[in-house]
Amino acid sequence: MSLNDLAFTSAAELGRLIARREVSPVEVARLVLERIAALNPKLNAFQVVDEQGALSAARDAEQAALRGELRGPLHGVPLSMKDLFWTRGLVSTGGSLLYRDFVPAEDSIPVQRLRNAGVVIIGKTSTSEFGLSATTENRLIGDTRNPWDVSRTSGGSSGGAAAVVAAGLGPLALGSDGGGSVRIPSSFCGVFGLKPTRGRAPCSGGFGRRAWNPWAQPGPLTRTVEDAALVLQVIAGHHPQDASSLREPPPDFLARLHDGVKGMRIAVSADLGYAAVDSEVAEAVRRAARAFEQLGARVEEVAMDLGDPFAPFWTIFTANSWASFGEMVEQHRADLGDLTVAFAEEGKRVTGADYSRALAALDRIAAQVADVFERYDLLMTPTTPVVAFPLGQRPTRIAGRDVDPLWSFNPICFVFNVTGHPAASVPCGFSVDGLPIGLHVVGRLGDEAVVLRASAAYETAHPWAGRRPAFAV
Repeated sequence: MSLNDLAFTSAAELGRLIARREVSPVEVARLVLERIAALNPKLNAFQVVDEQGALSAARDAEQAALRGELRGPLHGVPLSMKDLFWTRGLVSTGGSLLYRDFVPAEDSIPVQRLRNAGVVIIGKTSTSEFGLSATTENRLIGDTRNPWDVSRTSGGSSGGAAAVVAAGLGPLALGSDGGGSVRIPSSFCGVFGLKPTRGRAPCSGGFGRRAWNPWAQPGPLTRTVEDAALVLQVIAGHHPQDASSLREPPPDFLARLHDGVKGMRIAVSADLGYAAVDSEVAEAVRRAARAFEQLGARVEEVAMDLGDPFAPFWTIFTANSWASFGEMVEQHRADLGDLTVAFAEEGKRVTGADYSRALAALDRIAAQVADVFERYDLLMTPTTPVVAFPLGQRPTRIAGRDVDPLWSFNPICFVFNVTGHPAASVPCGFSVDGLPIGLHVVGRLGDEAVVLRASAAYETAHPWAGRRPAFAV
């Protein structure tokens, strides 16, 4: 195997190679660090690279492997963390100037669990300030770029994580998703991204506080579905520091991963009844749906109309932003980005009655989605209505319709944060310009295993992991 092939090897396969002592964790870590040094200056995907810490962890993993003391299937495998997660002893900025020198004394729960599973943490990937924006730029390092076209956005707010995986700067990245922040960049960068059911993966210790975004979940970004299942298996499960985490033991996400979709009932909606979606994206989603029919599923287009779900979402999102960041805005405005200030100040104007009405509206939306899952096992939509756009040029018009650039490229993902359903972005093709398109696969509450199983079936029939951006080869 060439070094270049090794850089794009799945985490599961790397783990097997390490377990068989056919490759060294130190060799893998050095390869990843060399690629980061060569490619990251053009991508801006890393906020912090922990070369010394990564090599030390890799040496420890190598010695443990030689003693036969493997901690699991990801032992010795490199992984990067979104910079919203606290990492003990390593600068954790949250993408903000205000925290440029902050070094936490503890790990966030998912970081701790992944360390315990033997992964080698390479560094911290870039995020928009506090994860508030669905594109990834901050005043510390600037815009994060898309490996498929470095003039375009990687999406956000886990844009650094998606760019890292797509460019072969490590097989695994952990992001967080409070309104699409794992799935949007996964779609734009052509990788697999999973948002678990709300409460499945606990998160305490970090900038994504529950008071700000109760819908946020840690989630993996990977090149293969199996890799995502392996990460979820590690980070899932109740933790006493996160009262909202689910108490029932998580299922075995790998047990039926390759059982296929025969007999599954799948609903398809290109727009949920309200979203403006580019025709090229909508057609790619329909092609993917037809592929599931060929795999034995029963697929039906469904008519849905959730009205204007963004308005109540926005009310709660901004009010929570003021609750979490209002004091920072009042005391440290110069150190905060324009969006952080704008979102918080918008939220300051939200009344208790506004908040209550927004909650009621979101409950009605959740009830409509629940009705769909009374009849179907999965719901499929586009992840994003457009492919990655040029940096700083959010769409103002899609499919002949004027759209609000604030959320024009994220009209669908956030709905399933509100409802809590697990959802994945699955690479399902490319635009005529060679940019990735994502299929959004949504499952019943608590049913990540079925989302992963359907995604794996599509991956087997239409593999994507072998496609590499020319920039990264």
